[in-house]
Amino acid sequence: MGLQRADSAKKMAEFTHFNESGRARMVDVSAKDSTERAATAQATVFLQPETLEKIQRGKIAKGDVLSVAQVAGVMGAKKTPDLIPMCHPILLTSVDISFKEESQPDRDGRCSITILATAKTTGPTGVEMEAMTAASVAALTIYDMCKAIDRGMSFSDICLLSKSGGKSGTFTRR
Repeated sequence: MGLQRADSAKKMAEFTHFNESGRARMVDVSAKDSTERAATAQATVFLQPETLEKIQRGKIAKGDVLSVAQVAGVMGAKKTPDLIPMCHPILLTSVDISFKEESQPDRDGRCSITILATAKTTGPTGVEMEAMTAASVAALTIYDMCKAIDRGMSFSDICLLSKSGGKSGTFTRR
C-alpha cells in the first residue's frame, strides 16, 4: 500500500495544485514576475425564440436581462477566489462582458446568446478562471431571470478562448 501511495503522490506532484504528498495546495506565485495578463472566455445560453424576443423587447418581468447578466458577470469575476478553492485573489484591472444574440433558431428550434467575458490584470498569475467564472455567472443570471417562462434553457461551450501574458505566453482556441 505504501508503494501505491508514493506512486500516486509522484503523479500528483506533476500537477501544480498538489504538494509532494499529493495533497491540495495553493501554488506559490511569489517568485513569478508581474506581467500584463488577459483572458477571454465564452458561454452560450440556448433558449426558446419567444424568450429571446422578450429579452430583446425588454418584456422580462425581472428587468433588463442582459444588463443584469453583465453586472453579474463582473461580480462573478471578482468573486472567483471565493468560489474556486485554489484561485489566488488578484487585482483585476478590467472585466468586460459582451453578448452576441443569434435569433435564427438552430435545428432544435432554439436561439442562443453567446457571452464573451474578458478579464485583465497585471500580476504574477493569470485571469483565465476569472474570465470563465464571469461567463458562467452571466449565463446563470440569464437563466435565473428567464426561468419563469423557459425552464428548458441550457448552457454549452463554456471555455477559454484566449489568454495572454505570463510564462506560458499566448493561447488561442482554434
